[in-house]
Amino acid sequence: MSHHTTPNKTFWTPANILTAVILAVGLALTVKRFTMGIGSVTNLTDDNPWGIWIGFDLLCGVALAAGGYTTSAAVYLFGMKKYHSAVRPAITTAFLGYAFVVFALLYDLGRYYRLPYPLTIYPGPTSFLFEVGLCVALYLTVLAIEFSPALWETLRWKKLRFWAHSLTLVLTIFGVVLSTLHQSSLGGLYLLAPSKLHPLWYSPYLTLFFFLSSIPAGLSMVIFEGGLSHKFLHHKMDETHIKEAPGVTLGFAKAAAVVLFAYFNLKWIGVALDNNWHHLATGWGTWFLVEMFGFVLVPCMMYAVAAREKNQKLAFYASIVTVLGIVLNRLNISLVAFNWQLPSELRYVPSWEEIMITVFIVTLEITVLRICLNKLPILHEHPEFKGAH
Repeated sequence: MSHHTTPNKTFWTPANILTAVILAVGLALTVKRFTMGIGSVTNLTDDNPWGIWIGFDLLCGVALAAGGYTTSAAVYLFGMKKYHSAVRPAITTAFLGYAFVVFALLYDLGRYYRLPYPLTIYPGPTSFLFEVGLCVALYLTVLAIEFSPALWETLRWKKLRFWAHSLTLVLTIFGVVLSTLHQSSLGGLYLLAPSKLHPLWYSPYLTLFFFLSSIPAGLSMVIFEGGLSHKFLHHKMDETHIKEAPGVTLGFAKAAAVVLFAYFNLKWIGVALDNNWHHLATGWGTWFLVEMFGFVLVPCMMYAVAAREKNQKLAFYASIVTVLGIVLNRLNISLVAFNWQLPSELRYVPSWEEIMITVFIVTLEITVLRICLNKLPILHEHPEFKGAH
């Protein structure tokens, strides 16, 4: 950060030096990717056309940005006003999450300059991918407008802020509809490959599983970032924020516990409906059990205990396990259990450049988020707009 948050702090902290190194390497690889083609930096093949950029950057990026619609729906649609202070941080994370998903997609698309084609030149209304593209484009626009009041307040553009704020309810409803659609359709994409995806992960209910698991993913990100903000950006928070934070953490923990429990049970119903029990005795079955018990049931119990005992620290740890669990689930579906029948030499392993570009994109996002939280009225109300809600 070029502006000192507190005096006497130097800019070149170890974290900032590391960030600078990652961004420099990332920029070099970006130049290589866009001048020498996608084959020069990836291990993608016709067998494995989707790699870590789709599996991690896109599938995990979208799921973990679900905090936007879950939080704004809770506050504006279900009237849970006590979580109001969580809306802005959640919308900020969601907006940056989606913006960087689209940014990462430019790397993954062979002909990235054709990204607007489906929306303009030839739509494919029968395609899951068209639906995902359309929803993400529209929802990114919705998030940009929902995020914008923080910007207009800083610039003191009262007219624009009032206009953006007056759309809150409409945008929240639209946002929930769009999120339901594309969170589930990302799962729907994998319905196209029943022969390639391992039976334990393949299910006719993939769309439901993806949507349902995005809810605790979003809630956990809000809890996780809330915990980090309290530690590192405490000086940016106003009283309302500090006062409401425990309620947000514990309330969201309770909600996440309920949804994780529902998700856990539905996954077993999925196994039962396709009669895949015999697969549990294999090595793949062991891995499936690790995901289901270690990363769904364990955080579910942690959240339930945290909510009952009012233990914020436990809720914070549960959020980390849940986020890791969502990442594990999306990577299992897109990479690990995908093409499971192929011999190991034909399986996809990401190249170091692919991994580095992913690290670069995540680092860039965190850096932009840090700048936003430091410079914009997100963790506190703007003094001129107090109580303008």
